[in-house]
Amino acid sequence: MIELAFALRMVEDLKPELTSYCYRMLGSMDDADDAVQETSIRVWQRWDTFRGESSFKTWVYRIATNLCLDKLRQAKRRVLPVDVYDPAVTIAEPRDTLPETSWVWPAPEFADQPEETAIRRDTLQLCFIALLQTLPPRQRAVLILKDVFEWSAKEIADALDMSAAAVNSALQRARGTMEQAQLRSHSFSAESSAPDRELLSRYMEAFERFDIDALVSLFHEEGSMSMPPFTMWVQGRDHLSRFFALTRHHCEGSRFIPITVNGGYPALAQYVPDPESSSRVPWGIHVIEMKDGKILHIQNFINRNLFARFGLPDPLDR
Repeated sequence: MIELAFALRMVEDLKPELTSYCYRMLGSMDDADDAVQETSIRVWQRWDTFRGESSFKTWVYRIATNLCLDKLRQAKRRVLPVDVYDPAVTIAEPRDTLPETSWVWPAPEFADQPEETAIRRDTLQLCFIALLQTLPPRQRAVLILKDVFEWSAKEIADALDMSAAAVNSALQRARGTMEQAQLRSHSFSAESSAPDRELLSRYMEAFERFDIDALVSLFHEEGSMSMPPFTMWVQGRDHLSRFFALTRHHCEGSRFIPITVNGGYPALAQYVPDPESSSRVPWGIHVIEMKDGKILHIQNFINRNLFARFGLPDPLDR
């Protein structure tokens, strides 16, 4: 039987993997961090109940999964704006928002494990995280453990306190739902090749100059942009041009810091001028979906709290 001190060190080693599991389950890094922290506490509190009937890792995942299921019983499904709203017909500055708990948010790297990231990269795409949220929580856990982490049906059954037959049934239903789901975000994420770094640089340069014509020319004819927590999103070059013109007073003078999100996808952290100081302050994280040398969709996650999570400065000197 392993000692408690050693067990706690093992939990610490598992944290990056557990966090990525809980993030896929919950769609939020804040919730994932809370679940992993509570898992560590419960391992310590319940150590005397571990009998070694399953592996220690399976036991830890059982605790983490139960915590995620508890959170999901009290929560509504997290979404992306394009999956629940139609594009704006009248172009105006966005007003209507939903609470932070309504949205899927991007995540930084979980650990310095490039081999593992490469294998599981597609299952960290924002559209895949949104797709997972359409599944009932227990089916979600089964599919993640089987199709992402490649656990056996027996290991999953031990972790979720199910029979192997129930695991296989849940997995079949989950895969069927994933195949049939028609989420707009999935079609907007149809990246045909490796990210186009030159296109990303051109977008950053055009935005920092706030050259609207140059900006709009980088989009596909029906390219689009969404801005959680705002419910409004904009589609089509004409509408994008009008939208950029309306928001010039806020965005002109912005600066970007290149970052990566969700397994290495390129993104830009936007800082806007602070009218009350000589600094620029955090505004949004632009995640750019590209196809055939043009921008298909930009998800601008407007959430200042994300900047600290990505280790970004606040504020940015002009």
